[in-house]
Amino acid sequence: MTIRAVFFDLDGTLVDSLPDLTDAANHMRETFSRPPLTLAEVRLKVGKGARNLVQQALPGATEDDIDRALSLFLDFNREHIADKSRLYPGIPELLHELAARDIKMAVITNKNEDLSALILQVLGLSPLVAAIAGGDTFPERKPSPLPLLKIAALLGVAPAECLMVGDSINDFAAARQAGIASIGCAWGYGSAEELGEADIPAGTPDELLAAITAVSGNVP
Repeated sequence: MTIRAVFFDLDGTLVDSLPDLTDAANHMRETFSRPPLTLAEVRLKVGKGARNLVQQALPGATEDDIDRALSLFLDFNREHIADKSRLYPGIPELLHELAARDIKMAVITNKNEDLSALILQVLGLSPLVAAIAGGDTFPERKPSPLPLLKIAALLGVAPAECLMVGDSINDFAAARQAGIASIGCAWGYGSAEELGEADIPAGTPDELLAAITAVSGNVP
């Protein structure tokens, strides 16, 4: 099998954005007179899109309050997109190596598309990414396979020629339904139980590159 494209989740896979997401959540909660959440508490709420995070962060809130809170969260996150967010060590080197092998790369995330594009630009990854699918890009988001299949078609590759790299059950479920093999990143936000759903484990970006190489035979 030859791998021609690798799809990456964003938060918890390429970027450690948890501190900025926590600041945005706590800015929102402060407006509603709620005490701040810890990094560990917000970590459990990441991965299913901004609205889901807001709903979990404001239990018992009305839909009107959720709408208002979501705007507060998104606006703050946009203004502070990478105050504290950083690429995981080894990720830039990994992506440049894949580019050198002529492997196409895309980001498929449940984060809003505009915020995803912004953080990729600020952190210098935009030139390496051929396509971005956010949680609001298509009618369905992960764990639906739709974003993966749409991006594969956009890049002109078959699902069997793709890999999905992520840290969440949403990544692995979407990949399975799309007929795409998945690799689970142990450095992200997913639990050990979630990571167990991936086809292949990876403990570091070096192990991730080795896994991609082993699957595809794409050696330099």
